[in-house]
Amino acid sequence: MDRTATAHWAGDLKAGKGSLKLGSGAFEGPYSFTSRFEGNKDTNPEELLGAAHAGCFTMALSLALSTAGHIPTSLDTVATVHLNKVGDGMSVTGIDLVTKGVVPGLTHADFSKYAEATKVGCIISRALNVPMTVKATLG
Repeated sequence: MDRTATAHWAGDLKAGKGSLKLGSGAFEGPYSFTSRFEGNKDTNPEELLGAAHAGCFTMALSLALSTAGHIPTSLDTVATVHLNKVGDGMSVTGIDLVTKGVVPGLTHADFSKYAEATKVGCIISRALNVPMTVKATLG
């Protein structure tokens, strides 16, 4: 199974503009130097990476919990992707996952154990080679 996404760019790094499009057609949007490094409202690759990671992690956590007999009522995850200057360039230096679950009958300690195992095991986590953290709360 292959998934695709495309990027288009026109111009130099700072003045240029681009667009990103998912192969499914579910998303298409502009990106630019200012959206990556200066915080304008267009999207950027790191934001999309965070969305992919949050989605993958949350689905994998649901699987792990359900397989163990703990069907979640809801799971919500925020992925914060850290983009920092490293040496002469920019690098993704870490990802923080903050997940909140409503899982009847599960203790906070057990929820945290499932979250930690999922952080290591989800498909996107395995694809990345950066330090990651996860914070899990029930509520």
